[in-house]
Amino acid sequence: MAHKAGVVLPHGGYRSLISYKKSEIVYQGTIVFCKRFLPSFGDRTVDQMVQAARSCKQNIAEGSAAAGTSRMTEIKLTNVARASLEELREDYNDFLITHKLAKWPKDSRLVLETRKFPRTHTEWEQWKQFFHTKEAEFICNTQITLISQTCFLLDKLIKAQEAEIIGSADAGDGMKMFSSNARLRDWAWDISCLIEAAKTPEDLDHLLQKIKLKVDQMNAEIRKRRNWR
Repeated sequence: MAHKAGVVLPHGGYRSLISYKKSEIVYQGTIVFCKRFLPSFGDRTVDQMVQAARSCKQNIAEGSAAAGTSRMTEIKLTNVARASLEELREDYNDFLITHKLAKWPKDSRLVLETRKFPRTHTEWEQWKQFFHTKEAEFICNTQITLISQTCFLLDKLIKAQEAEIIGSADAGDGMKMFSSNARLRDWAWDISCLIEAAKTPEDLDHLLQKIKLKVDQMNAEIRKRRNWR
């Protein structure tokens, strides 16, 4: 249903979203992780990880507030939140590789048990002891699992926001945006958000290297799947 110009649309209520609650746990847990396992000074990784984790929960909140006047802004900010999580997940993966720690397979017993835990533990207070006592390998893998769950929820939220915008006053612009290839759109959003998150030239170079690596991986996978040389 279209809305009249100047009308404030339903918005807010982000604190009740499971995706927001999980992002809060990821954020607080990242702060504890960095204090326990990364150098206090001289390591930009700390700032990058904390900023990426904070960006997710803040953009969920800001997107919810912006929905009162612009559904297009809401969906843009939700995409920024998701892109921030992707960056953070790579940082945890990098930590495991750099410190020669094991990454749990997706179908392992530990991952399956970890997936169940957030269903009953949705508040940071229920996680504090875990992050303050567990070893780095356990925390990294748990965060990767939590981030994957949050990304899944944000994907569902984005689809719901897309459906909402099609029937709104923004429908003209919205239909043009959604008529393009969905996967290409998401990829473009993620790249744009990651680049915009760069704070220094060094950060930008680091992000561009990650993007190039991902493109190279996709290229290799497609060629292998299609038997191209």
